[in-house]
Order: sequence, then structure tokens, then C-alpha cells
Amino acid sequence: MTDFRTENLEKVRNAVNVCTMCGFCKSVCPSFKSIGWDSALSRGRIILSYGLLNGDLEADPSVIENMYTCTTCADCVRRCPSKVDIVDIIELCRADLVKNGHILPKHKSMCDNILATGNPFGEKAPRQEVLGRKPHNAKIGYYVGCTATYRSKKTAQATISILDKIGADYTTVDEVCCGSVMQRVGWPQEDVTELMRKNVENIKSLGIETLVLACAGCYRMFKIEYPKYVDVPFEVLHITEFLAKQDLKLKPLDGKVVTYHDPCHLGRHCGVYEAPREVIAKIPGVDFREMEYNRKTSHCCGGGGGVRSAFPEESMDIAGTRLDEAAFADIIITTCPFCVNNLDSAKGDRDIQVRDLVEVIDELM
Repeated sequence: MTDFRTENLEKVRNAVNVCTMCGFCKSVCPSFKSIGWDSALSRGRIILSYGLLNGDLEADPSVIENMYTCTTCADCVRRCPSKVDIVDIIELCRADLVKNGHILPKHKSMCDNILATGNPFGEKAPRQEVLGRKPHNAKIGYYVGCTATYRSKKTAQATISILDKIGADYTTVDEVCCGSVMQRVGWPQEDVTELMRKNVENIKSLGIETLVLACAGCYRMFKIEYPKYVDVPFEVLHITEFLAKQDLKLKPLDGKVVTYHDPCHLGRHCGVYEAPREVIAKIPGVDFREMEYNRKTSHCCGGGGGVRSAFPEESMDIAGTRLDEAAFADIIITTCPFCVNNLDSAKGDRDIQVRDLVEVIDELM
């Protein structure tokens, strides 16, 4: 066996041994449903982690692939009777893989781009130029995120438009990537922490008291991950939590059946389920119907954990399953640019719209 250093996995040696291989995770794991092998299942990944930890397995291409087809949706964590934090184990295993020189080319390219340009796409245009807004002192800060700034621009434009319409005292931020991409794929934490420091210092310098985010992945970072490594001296709200408290004057949305997809990072990871539904309920005449699997049991869209970039076919397959569950609806609304992009890319000839909630609200204001 080669010398595989397991500095990160050592932290969860006891947790790895807690898994009883019961298979409860099998009924909910999105990648298992797509791939069909136990190695692409939560308990299978626990076995792979155990093998690497004890030097019984080589970090060969099959091991690496199975560790990276996990979307980190955390439905297995919810289902686990032994309360094993499986996502934490998988991400620590990925960190050891990267530390030992095993990183997928797509993931390395994104991380290199972040270090060079502050975003995973390698875009060199300044954010304030793209957004048309210059940061200034204000009580509310809108952290846009990389995807909404450079790819899903409608989300950024709609959020800015809403904040303008309600007369909020807000500003954009001189931001860099939140670090979610790096952390999910196992990039060294010291680089992620440096991004955290930059963002927090830039936000503090503008006198911001409440930070609003429309990206579920960015929100999870500021809400859950940032406080582990840096001081966060301001309130962190998802845009739906912010809008749920506002008196929105909306036009009716008649003749359309609407459903809502819970993003994994907003829902299971952060526990934000009701705020988006409260905002949707503000729409006059809305015919809102839940999918069978909603809130904590919501199925993943397949776009997270670095899966979409490295394994697009599996990602599309997982998204297709979720779209089939929403077949009764005319519009599937969600609150994450990744979910919007992945579901929209996978819909094919399905007669359904995939919209970000902020876009819908902005149109109806």
C-alpha cells in the first residue's frame, strides 16, 4: 500500500465505526438511485473512508469517483438511526484525498480560478461593474454570490430590483467567493478561511448590520461554516427570511399551479423551510401545492457537492427524478441558483417552468 495520510479522517475515526451498515440511507441517497452501486451510497462511502483510514484501500480512480458523486444533500444524515454525520465524514475524506494529491480536474480548475480571480468561473470583470452597483455604507448588505453575479444574472437583478422597490437601505459588497465550492470538494481549509476573512472584513467596513443572501450555498457558509473559523458580527438572513417580514404589494398569479423545491443547503443544512412558503403565500390567487417529498424529506436536485461539474450525467439523472415528482405543476419555484440551473437544464421537453422565487416576486411587484 502507498502511504496515504489521513489527517482529517482521524478526526472522525470513532464516527466511522458507529455506522452499522443498516442501509436506511439506501432509500434516500440520490446518487445511489442514479448509479445503483452500494459504493455510491452513504454506507458504501463510509466503508471506503474506513478502508483509506486503515490503509486497506488504495485511493484509486474508483474510490475517488465514489467519494465525489455525493451531492452532500444530507438526506442520509436525516435518515441515519445511528446519528452519524455522514456528510462531514465524506467532506473530511475529500480533504484527505486532495491533500494526498487526488483532485478531479474540474474541481481543481474551479479552485484555481477562485484563488486567481475570486470566483470559480475565472471571470475577470469586477463584480461592481457586472452588477452596476458600487458598495457604500448601509445597514443592509446584499451578498450576491458568484453564480448570480456571473451566470444566473436574473437572480441578482431581481433581488436588487426588489430591494430598490421596497426602499431598503442596502448596498452590494466588495465580495470574493464565499468558499463553498472549495470546502465541498476538500480544498485546504486555510485558503477557505482566508476568503472568509476577506468577506467579513469587507462587510464590516461598510457598517452592515444585516447581510441578505439569495444563494442557499452562500447562506449556509455564512450561517453555519463561517462562525467555526471567523467572527461574524452581523445578522445573516436568506432573502426569503427578509421578504417574509416585508409588506409586499403583489399582483395575482392566476391559472398556474405552483410547487416549491427545498434546496438542501437552505433546508436540511440550515432548517429554513417556512420562510419561502410564507413569501409564496403572499401572492394573491396562487394555487400552491406541495410535492410528496418536501421540507426535510425533499429530494436533492443533483447540483451540489461538486457533482454537476464533475459528473454531469449523474447530476441530470438526479434532477430528472425531482422534476418527475413536480409533474403536476406549471411552475417549480426554488431559492437557489444551483437548483434553478440544474432543474432547468434537466427538464427537456417537460412542460414546466423552473423559477427562482425572487424573479417571480419581482415580476409581481
